Amino acid sequence: MQRIIRNIAIASLTVPLFLAAQSSNVTLPQDKGPDKVDVSKYPADQQKGYKVFVDKCAKCHTIARPINTTMTAPEWSRYVKRMMHKPNSGISDAQGKTIYEFLAYDQETRKDKNASAFFKSLSDEEIEKLKASQH
Repeated sequence: MQRIIRNIAIASLTVPLFLAAQSSNVTLPQDKGPDKVDVSKYPADQQKGYKVFVDKCAKCHTIARPINTTMTAPEWSRYVKRMMHKPNSGISDAQGKTIYEFLAYDQETRKDKNASAFFKSLSDEEIEKLKASQH
């Protein structure tokens, strides 16, 4: 029983440290691209989703980062869930679902048609190399 409690205590200390290491103290290539999407022709629910996306995601990193990144739907799902668990993200489950639905729609509608115009998502290892080279 003590081992379980100790493991939980260690996990509760290391997970926040891992998430803090993922913060946006690095400039990615995606950050240098456009920081807006013209959603005027998107369905009304996606236009509302875009507003939630901008409001919540810009709190932690440039909004250009996800706008200029291409991922598959499962990758977007994993990414949004990861962002929801970041300290101070303030993203509720419902907002996370809305953000994911917008990102998946935008991926299919805008990015998949011209994938070469966008950057493929970077792995954690690639981000760590960028962090190291920028310090």
